[in-house]
Amino acid sequence: MKKNYSYIGISLIILVFGIWAVPKIVNTVSKADLETIGTVPDFSFTDQHGKTITNKDYDGKVYVVEFFFTTCPSICPIMTENMIKIQNEFLGNPKVGMASFSIDPEHDTPEVLKEYAKTKGITKPQWHLLTGEKESIFKLANEGFNLYVGDASEEEGGFEHSGFFALIDQNGNIRSRKDENENPMVYYDGLDDKQLQMLKEDIKNLL
Repeated sequence: MKKNYSYIGISLIILVFGIWAVPKIVNTVSKADLETIGTVPDFSFTDQHGKTITNKDYDGKVYVVEFFFTTCPSICPIMTENMIKIQNEFLGNPKVGMASFSIDPEHDTPEVLKEYAKTKGITKPQWHLLTGEKESIFKLANEGFNLYVGDASEEEGGFEHSGFFALIDQNGNIRSRKDENENPMVYYDGLDDKQLQMLKEDIKNLL
């Protein structure tokens, strides 16, 4: 039987073009899809360079918040490693900031924090390691962010705290995407690679 090669050729062209033309379905979250959890209260602390940093220094920036301490023997090293991944993703973007509040300010002086930054490779100018009055830092964590921190003499290191990161938008609002059940995640697990990737994506969406 004689084949119609012209017809077959045209059909193949249509098929290939059709596959190419189909838009890719990408699982992304837009800025509008991110939930607003609350507003970051005013704060004022000292960073690793001895400079006073307030929430006003982050106006117009998207930034990530964590609570940690430099001698933490458990989750903090992982959190710092993941914060550095965020730093490196947005290293040249001055509109992305980071704030690491020490819950052990008696030990974590500006000098200690500066050495910690040097050792860990913290170079982003908009990443401030913050120290100050312990009561104020604990209040910011427990009441301002609802991220538990506390003294715990029975724990190695002497403190308890969460491993979550908070995402803040340009207007000082805490933001997050929804989970698979359409409930706000509220915070991003700083120990989980998948949620770290979500956080990076949501920073880009806010930008």
